[in-house]
Amino acid sequence: MAAPQVAVVVGAGPGLGFAVARRFAAGGFHVALMSRTAERVEALAQQIVKDGHQATGVAVDVTDAHSVKAAFDSVRKKLGDPSVLVYNANTSFPWPPPKFMDITPEHFEGSIAAQATGAFYAAQEVLPAMIDKKSGTILLTGATASLRGGASFATLAVGKFALRALGQSLAREFHPQGIHVAHVIVDGQIRSERYASPSRAPDSFLDSDALAEQYWQLHVQDKTVWTHELDVRPYLEKF
Repeated sequence: MAAPQVAVVVGAGPGLGFAVARRFAAGGFHVALMSRTAERVEALAQQIVKDGHQATGVAVDVTDAHSVKAAFDSVRKKLGDPSVLVYNANTSFPWPPPKFMDITPEHFEGSIAAQATGAFYAAQEVLPAMIDKKSGTILLTGATASLRGGASFATLAVGKFALRALGQSLAREFHPQGIHVAHVIVDGQIRSERYASPSRAPDSFLDSDALAEQYWQLHVQDKTVWTHELDVRPYLEKF
């Protein structure tokens, strides 16, 4: 019996990252969930295992190139070469958002590192095997801030702009080599226990499982109709 394909979800928190990991696991992948906190990501992996699928938790600091390399070396050694990379990592974003002059250099630099530089590190880890096989999928999670900056949103927008540019560059270089690169603009708040509100209709939030299904559909698209950028939002969201 052939070993299952491997999907890596970087930034596998309890919301969208977990939903994407669960969807790919249900699709037959052994999913490596990566996050900074080992205990949390292993607990999420065990939830998937309890559902009868295959998953492994891997601790990583996406802002550290050595940590990213070690995490992917571990995946390759235990599971094999990833054929799917989902980069969903982000950084903490205080609310209300800080005024520009209140942003510290450490927070600004850390935001760019988590949102864009880490994606660069991760892509370099998975691309060699994908190039050899002439196939693979790289999916990047963006936001409204990927397209336009806003007052008090410099830390989010600059990192998301950079991630979108990285995705465009990767797509133009590697689509002809059989590797599907897509950037997903998530416009709106994803429903969760933390963000659910009795003052808002439930369907004014994005449903994480429905959103995860869109990631899966990007992966299984026929290469004659590849989508590079997908823009999703609840039907009630103004844009």
